[in-house]
Amino acid sequence: MALKLYSSAERAGILRAAQAAAATLAAIGERLAPGISTAQIDRWVREETARQGGRPSQLGYHGFPASVCTSRNDVVCHGIPREDELLAPGDIVNVDVTTELGGFHGDTSATFCIGDVAAPARRLVETTREALAAGIAAVRPGAFVGDIGAAIARVAAREGFGVVRDYCGHGIGRSMHESPQICHVGRRGEGPRLRVGMVFTIEPMLTLGEPASWVDRDGWTVRTVDGRWSAQFEHTVAVVEEGVAVLSVTDSSTSRCQRRSDSRQPLGSRRC
Repeated sequence: MALKLYSSAERAGILRAAQAAAATLAAIGERLAPGISTAQIDRWVREETARQGGRPSQLGYHGFPASVCTSRNDVVCHGIPREDELLAPGDIVNVDVTTELGGFHGDTSATFCIGDVAAPARRLVETTREALAAGIAAVRPGAFVGDIGAAIARVAAREGFGVVRDYCGHGIGRSMHESPQICHVGRRGEGPRLRVGMVFTIEPMLTLGEPASWVDRDGWTVRTVDGRWSAQFEHTVAVVEEGVAVLSVTDSSTSRCQRRSDSRQPLGSRRC
């Protein structure tokens, strides 16, 4: 798959799609509570995405049956919303929203704490958010894709968490998945060089235990092999002359992230 470099006008289109996804995610996050089904999250995402003027990119993608991925506790990514899956106090759940708007796609996800979450899981969520921030900080023209993974892996290793290697970030723009792949482990100075005009997601998945995963019988849901919990945070970013632009934020979603951080109820990311 050829590497795509987007013009400033095209990046503006991706920005609009990514901001719509961020607004949807923020709206859903405000409604999460014990007793809510993951199928209800799917309905809310459909409604909110339509309000934003877009459509859910994930719906029907290679047969995916829902408009959003809801990945709870030991689910690493690609969880399918279900009527019989109810959020419970102490859970963590990742909500992964991708929106197509005006022919462009934007992708973002966050891991939310439901009620009072045990300290190890809370630390996992907070560290995963830090790992995403470290990966974003490594992006600039002339840097390498490996620099991103190396920064993420350093944060995870500091806290003793695993980093999932089976799933990665990806280019995004005219299509939901494009080149390059953005691995969340790596070595500085290795991989493709970052160039102005590249747009991709960074979406680290960290685990309390081993990072190995397996795919459930539904063909989509990815779980940790050891059954321990996983968290993920994701943003769509662009390489720009000044360094990096985070596209999947809005004024409301940014302030909400801060409020949740202050209250120790984290908001947070997804995979390719």
